[in-house]
Amino acid sequence: MDKNRKAIDSIMDRLNHYRQCIRDFLNHYSQLWQESGVENQIIFDSEHDHYLLLKAGWADDQRIYYPVFHFDIKDNKIWIQENTTDIELDKDLEAMGISKKEIVVGFHHPLMREHSDYAVA
Repeated sequence: MDKNRKAIDSIMDRLNHYRQCIRDFLNHYSQLWQESGVENQIIFDSEHDHYLLLKAGWADDQRIYYPVFHFDIKDNKIWIQENTTDIELDKDLEAMGISKKEIVVGFHHPLMREHSDYAVA
């Protein structure tokens, strides 16, 4: 029983680490990219492990609404569902102690994933 408890605690510690890293990442980029008339909305759904940075607002007469980053935590891995920037997320996440093998690039077709340094799923 003690061995199982340690394994569960280890998994929970890792999940909490992932959640905190994603929160720090999204907060960092939200603060960097402030624009007049456009709001950065950070959405944290810790119950279902969905995390987003959205841009919403107006630039002159142009409606702005799009996801910048979208992360999920599934199957004990961080899934990058969307990245509309040229930022290489793995560098930031690796600096926080997360390896490429703990990251799934969800917006890549599953057959393409096996040819990368990232987790397949």
